[in-house]
Amino acid sequence: MDKTVCELFAGVGGFRCGLNSIHTIDDTQKKEKWKTVWFSQWEPADKKVQWAHECYVNRFGTCLDNAGKDTTNTDINAVDKELVPDYNLLVGGFPCQDYSVASSLATSKGLEGKKGVLWWDIRDMLEVKGAPFVLLENVDRLLKSPASQRGRDFAIILACFRDLDYTVEWRVINAADYGFQQRRRRTFIFAYKNETKYGSKIVKLTNYSNLHGDEFHRHSIGKIISEEGFFAKSFSVQPYDVKKIRIEHLPQGIGELSQNFKFNFENSGVMKDGIIYTVKTTPDYSGKQITLGDIMEGGMVAEKYFIDEAKMYYTSTTVDHSDETMERLPVEKRQTWQYIKGAKKLPRKAANGHEYVFSEGPVPLFDEYDKPARTMLTSEGSFNRSTHVVKDKKTGKPRLLTPIECERIQGFPSDWTKECLVEGEKIEMPDNKRRFMMGNALVVNLVNQMEAQLSKIFDEE
Repeated sequence: MDKTVCELFAGVGGFRCGLNSIHTIDDTQKKEKWKTVWFSQWEPADKKVQWAHECYVNRFGTCLDNAGKDTTNTDINAVDKELVPDYNLLVGGFPCQDYSVASSLATSKGLEGKKGVLWWDIRDMLEVKGAPFVLLENVDRLLKSPASQRGRDFAIILACFRDLDYTVEWRVINAADYGFQQRRRRTFIFAYKNETKYGSKIVKLTNYSNLHGDEFHRHSIGKIISEEGFFAKSFSVQPYDVKKIRIEHLPQGIGELSQNFKFNFENSGVMKDGIIYTVKTTPDYSGKQITLGDIMEGGMVAEKYFIDEAKMYYTSTTVDHSDETMERLPVEKRQTWQYIKGAKKLPRKAANGHEYVFSEGPVPLFDEYDKPARTMLTSEGSFNRSTHVVKDKKTGKPRLLTPIECERIQGFPSDWTKECLVEGEKIEMPDNKRRFMMGNALVVNLVNQMEAQLSKIFDEE
C-alpha cells in the first residue's frame, strides 16, 4: 500500500516530522518515506499572518487539491472534501481547547465547544475519502469529557468510527514514560477499516477454543492491547489480568448516546463492532531517560530570556508560600515569579456573598535538569504558574526557555519555527508565537516511534 498521508490541523508539521524521521532542518531535503498529498492548517485567531501554516509551507511547501487550487489555509469546514487527493493514512492532532489541561474539566464543553466541533470535519473527511488507516492525537482528558457525562465525547467518536466500519485501538501515552523529554500525557487513536489485511489479522487472533462469551473476548482483546495491537508493538506495557478488562456496548444511535451514555474509559482499549473493551495498563520501559538538562542550550543565551532579580523574588529566596487572608501583598510583590509559583491563601467572595479562603499549593520555582520537562502549554513564556523557569547552564542565572529549547522539548529540530514564508518572503516568527506553536504541538518522538509499526502494516497490505 502506498504511504500517502493527509494531515489535518497540521500545526507546524509534527506528524510529518515524526513519520519521516526529520531530526534536523536539513532532513527536509531528503525524499520523504511518507508522502503528504494534502494538509490543512487554519487558525481563525491569526488575522494578519497565519503563523503555523506559513511555517509549515516554509519547511515543506504546499499541496494542491484535485482542482489545482491551494486550499490548505482554508477553514476545514468550508473545504470541499471531494477535491482532497486520495490518501491511505489520515493523521491529525485535532483541536482540543474545550477539554484541555489549561481549563478545568468541569468547565469544558467537549465536542459541543467552539473547537471540539471540529471532530465532525474529521468524520466528514472519513466518510468522503474512506481512508484505510487513521492516527489521531488529543489530550488525555478527552476520555473523561464532559464532566457532566463522563466518557460521552469519546464514545461519540468511537460510534462514528463504528458506523464507518472501523475498528479502533487507543492508548493514553505519557512521553516521559518511554524515555522522552516531556511529561506530556496524550490520547492516541489508531483506527483501521475492517476490510484491510491488518483488520483481518486482528480479528484472527489465537483461537481460545475452550473459552466462551466474554471470557473469549477478554483474552482476544487482551492480546491486542498487550501483545499484537498497534500500540502494544510500539509501547510495551506490563502484564495485567485480562479479567480486569471491562466490556460495554455502544448505543446504536448517536442521539441516544449523546443524551444518556456515561462510561469510565481506561487508558487503553479497543472498540470493535460497537463493543468497548478497556483496561488500565502500566508502561513497561527501562531504557535511557532524556531530561530537560539534556536538551537545554549550554552556550551563551540572549539577554532577553533572563529574568530580572526584582521580578524573580519579593522576599527571602527560601519562602514558597504566602498568606494574604489578613492583608493583600502589594501589586509589585505579586508580580514576581516567587509569588505566582508559590502556595497561597486568599480571601474570596462567591457570587451569593459567601466568603471563603482560596488555597493553592506551590509549584517548583525552578524546573529541574535531571527530570523530563513538565507539560508545555500554549501560554509558555508568559507570566503564569505553568511557564518553565530554569537556571541557565552557563551563568546559573534564572531565565525562561528559549524557542529552541521549546522545540526540543517537543522533539522538533532546532529553529524549526524560526522562519515563515509569507507571500514569498521569509520573515521571523515572534518568540511568543514560536512558544505557542510548541505548546500546541505533539511530541514528535512518539510518532517517530510508531512509524516502524505503521510502515510494517502498510508493507503487508
